[in-house]
Amino acid sequence: MAIEKSYPTIHQCSDLVAAADLAWEKLTQQQPQQLALWQDEAKNELYAMLGLSDFISASLQQDPQLLEWLLEHYQSCEAIDYRELLALQLAQVTDEASLMRSLRHFRRRYMTLIAWQDFSHRVALEQSLASLSLLAEALIMEAYHWLYQQCCTEWGTPVNDQAEPQPMLILGMGKLGGGELNFSSDIDLIFTYPENGETVGGRRSLANAQFFTRLGQRLIKALDQITYDGFCYRVDMRLRPFGDSGPLVMSYAALEDYYQEQGRDWERYAMIKARVMGKESFSQYQGLRQMLRPFVFRRYIDFSAIQSLRRMKAMIGSEVRRRGLTNNIKLGAGGIREVEFIAQSFQLIRGGREPSLRGRGLLPTLAAIKALALLPDADVDALTSGYCHLRRLENLLQAIDDKQTQTLPDKPLDQARLACAMAQPDWASLMAITTQHMTAIHAIFDDIIGHDDQDSQQEVATQYHEMWAMVTNEDVLLSILAEIEAPEQQQQAQNLVSFKHELFKRTLGPRGREALATLMPEILAQVVLRQDAVQLLPRLTKLIIRIATRTTYLELLTEHPVALKQLIRLCAASPMVADQLALYPLLLDELLDPQHLYQPTELTSYQDELREYLARIPEEDMEQQMEAIRQFKQTQLLRIAAADIAGVLPLMKVSDHLTYLAEAIIAAVVNQAWLQIAAKYGEPSHLLERESKGFAVIGYGKVGGWELGYGSDLDLVFVHDCPDNVYTIGNKEIDGRQFYLRLAQRIIHLFSTRTASGVLYDVDMRLRPSGASGLLVTTVSAFGEYQQQQAWTWEHQALVRARMVYGDAQLQAAFSEVRQYVLTVERDQAQLAHDVVTMRDKMRAHLGKKKVGMFGLKQDQGGITDIEFLAQYLVLAYAHQQPALTRWSDNIRIFESLAANGIIDSITAEQLQQAYCDMRNAIHRLSLLGLPAYVEQQQFVDERHTVAQVWQQWLASHTV
Repeated sequence: MAIEKSYPTIHQCSDLVAAADLAWEKLTQQQPQQLALWQDEAKNELYAMLGLSDFISASLQQDPQLLEWLLEHYQSCEAIDYRELLALQLAQVTDEASLMRSLRHFRRRYMTLIAWQDFSHRVALEQSLASLSLLAEALIMEAYHWLYQQCCTEWGTPVNDQAEPQPMLILGMGKLGGGELNFSSDIDLIFTYPENGETVGGRRSLANAQFFTRLGQRLIKALDQITYDGFCYRVDMRLRPFGDSGPLVMSYAALEDYYQEQGRDWERYAMIKARVMGKESFSQYQGLRQMLRPFVFRRYIDFSAIQSLRRMKAMIGSEVRRRGLTNNIKLGAGGIREVEFIAQSFQLIRGGREPSLRGRGLLPTLAAIKALALLPDADVDALTSGYCHLRRLENLLQAIDDKQTQTLPDKPLDQARLACAMAQPDWASLMAITTQHMTAIHAIFDDIIGHDDQDSQQEVATQYHEMWAMVTNEDVLLSILAEIEAPEQQQQAQNLVSFKHELFKRTLGPRGREALATLMPEILAQVVLRQDAVQLLPRLTKLIIRIATRTTYLELLTEHPVALKQLIRLCAASPMVADQLALYPLLLDELLDPQHLYQPTELTSYQDELREYLARIPEEDMEQQMEAIRQFKQTQLLRIAAADIAGVLPLMKVSDHLTYLAEAIIAAVVNQAWLQIAAKYGEPSHLLERESKGFAVIGYGKVGGWELGYGSDLDLVFVHDCPDNVYTIGNKEIDGRQFYLRLAQRIIHLFSTRTASGVLYDVDMRLRPSGASGLLVTTVSAFGEYQQQQAWTWEHQALVRARMVYGDAQLQAAFSEVRQYVLTVERDQAQLAHDVVTMRDKMRAHLGKKKVGMFGLKQDQGGITDIEFLAQYLVLAYAHQQPALTRWSDNIRIFESLAANGIIDSITAEQLQQAYCDMRNAIHRLSLLGLPAYVEQQQFVDERHTVAQVWQQWLASHTV
């Protein structure tokens, strides 16, 4: 049914008229006959659309038939059966290139119509969002069915044990699952299938998992790959179990096991909106849905979710600060995400008992909240109207140029377009209405979730306000410090005067000055009477200077006394932590929740935590991905250090946490590098039958021995098992081994590039075969040949402390076999001892720095390195008799193994272990204090004597 004139007029805005004139001129030159068909009111409306949307203009220029087609359809508001129309088109398609072309052509045509309907006010918001979701579902499912038939032709049909054909189910997540897709959204998908089995009817059978993995890869390519005709959707698969590191497709049983045993809070949130694509899949989906329901919706009222909801609230604020987001109608305060968060909070807490709260759509959920009287009617009405306003604004913003953005524009032309499309007289009026809605949403959001910080700020004594007000007058400062009997008054006064002078060099606005006027008296009240005030105050003022022009961080500390309390505690305990906070102020967000701060991530959860952290960032935005992974590392280091300082973690556990963190980051970096290189060249063909990358990372030294410290670098070696004469399958074919070389180069680049959050890790590759002159990555067989035929004794010593930190089971077995063989070769003990002692003396000469009256914990005689060399020597000398000595790569368990196998007595083993732990603990404490690894000469006398005695017993005759 046609609707009377409803489209906005653009003639009152010269910018819009100029844009329309330019687009009209191009169409006149390209398609004069089709343009001539548009007359009277239709012509006026077309002119308005050209001024409002570059996407509509570009689509008309790209598709010569679109202008005539739109003339027939632009006034219609009837629901469209996209699947039926697309299925008719694809029935004529015979190859994948034609499939991709047809999908992209179809998407552009109907997205243009939807954009037109949005700008012309012909349809309500709900209908527009539903149309976008149904269009996406049609493209996904029709592409899937076409590709499924192709794959069955190539490899046979996947069946279960009862010979029943198995489909692949596609779960739409996020806004797609909720039927509320925005105009230029990614699509979040999860692939699954009912039962394991094998294909039948093909030349040779494939496991169902392999069949569906290949099918999934082809489907992603059909939708995501950029061609001459563009792309359909950016496909994001990171919400699947284990994220990018997990299998692309999992069976129902594997999904159920994952969510029951490892499912995390954020995955509960994600699963609320999960919806199977395609009505034909509904019957198959019911079993899976029943399995997943207990994970998502608890049978009881789940108030345990409130704490995690509070943490998510803090994450929202921290993300906005971290990414410097302003004018963002999704992530900003009062934005779309806060409304979604409010709705999901009620779903998670009460959805187990209230079926009406289990819906996927947000607006129906708000209606259910209102019907159940869980919120005042006025609040629900404010949330509903605010959400609809922001979603409509978001859709129009993205429909201007088919760009995925939620940041309001700076360009006057785009501002005018939005004001006009939103029926506002000008940009200022639109901003006023938008601000009003967002303010109302944020007030409700804050009220529902509440504040973790229950401490009330107490009045700060008058002296401290006066101290800050008179901070440039040293005499007054000294007088006040004397009055309150502060320690080291002269030095404290000088520190404060210097700080104030440094602040003068910063440009502070009224908000910043006001925040400092509140914050500094509070800091002074908590610090100046402490005995360590002279050391502590400069650490804090260094941080304040760093954040002085970033008012949000100053206000964070003024509004959250608990955060300030933790800041002072950590800075007092560790200059290293203070320096990290000053370098990376985004870490201040971590101080808001002390319970979270002093409780490090579970050892086995670092990969999941990192996956969740990265899932918020588009995979194609590599710069933001690199930044985020560094921010994750800094955040986790702070939490580990905080737990360390608080005495929650003993030394060995600190190293365990630092090592597991490094391993999670290595896996993420390899994955990022793989995505980049594979996107350019495709994947090596030998991986077709294998669900892995055929690539491994071997950790040496501290990472190999589970002994990482806070500032440790990573000693790594890369290997692969790509056969000769293998090539990649992709647009730009290259040799398989060349592929792995470029992968290794990209990994090093991702580790070593300095971003705003610093370098990820310093990576040392010199332990690879032939050292700095050798290949950056080699086959595992070449690695084995080198170790057996060319490696020096010191390289075999290093191999004692080596283990695989990333790679599949096939490469793990190959590396373990090489390591076991090399370490268990029988050696001439005299020659071995000579080589070990010679290398030790070289290291001491090169790295040791004698300080008068001091003992160097690492390089001096009887220190850490001597103990490590003893362990390595004994393994290499006796592993041929006792192969079990090669099992472990860390020194503590090596000494246990040496004692268990009768190489050294248990008392000696315990003494060496204790000496090693005590010295490492001392190095560790000095590191937290920012000090070098030296102690007074009279310390560790007994331990050094023990080490020297054991050295004398085994290696003295060879000491130079």
